[in-house]
Amino acid sequence: MQLQAPVARGRRRPAARRGAARRSRPDLDLRAVAIRLGLGLIVIWGLISLLGLLETRVLSTGPVHRADLGADVWLAAHRTAFWNTATLVGTTMATTLTVIAVTAGVALLLRWRAGRWHESLVLVTVMVGEIVLFLAAAATIHQDRPPVARLDQAPPTSSYPSGHTAAAVALYGCLAVLVIWIFGRRPAAQVAAAVLALVPFFVAFARLYRGMHYPSDVIAGALLGGLWLLLVITTLLRRQPRPAMRR
Repeated sequence: MQLQAPVARGRRRPAARRGAARRSRPDLDLRAVAIRLGLGLIVIWGLISLLGLLETRVLSTGPVHRADLGADVWLAAHRTAFWNTATLVGTTMATTLTVIAVTAGVALLLRWRAGRWHESLVLVTVMVGEIVLFLAAAATIHQDRPPVARLDQAPPTSSYPSGHTAAAVALYGCLAVLVIWIFGRRPAAQVAAAVLALVPFFVAFARLYRGMHYPSDVIAGALLGGLWLLLVITTLLRRQPRPAMRR
């Protein structure tokens, strides 16, 4: 009769079992993610608010403000029928209704094609956080709209920061990242991502052209959307396997 050697109690578990044990306790990961994103919201709001205070309290007069206003005055004086129509398309691409519709549609499409919710969750997290940050910053900093003829009805929120620009950076920037994330660096994927990445620039120009924001408002909106997008992407996509998309 052969005797089996006793199993050493101090032996380390195989890597597969250790991985399974970690996956069986996702609450630790979720808590870390929630803390990271929550702190990120506070930090980004604080940064955008400090820049807003600088703009409205310190740089509200002088050469910086004159240059800020001068851009709006110049654009208002050089409007044409073509650009009036083109910029209406640009600003419509980042309205609340458009953002909600695109986010919901793409989230459902990603769930269907990827067979999981992870990529959809990334997109929804980006857009919900962007809205929270914009509303918080607009409630903290009050900035009147530029004193030029406006082509759109002004919403009740502050001119600072540009919500359309922030939403465009967050939404279309996230879509560009997800295209590369899912399809890799195929030529078609790179072209699609490049086109999506250009949309926020068009939206930002449209908001300036139509007299809705100062350039500094647009820059702050782009910074808000970009920083939040970067935080969510590095938090939720890092070390995640790419999905096998259904054909």
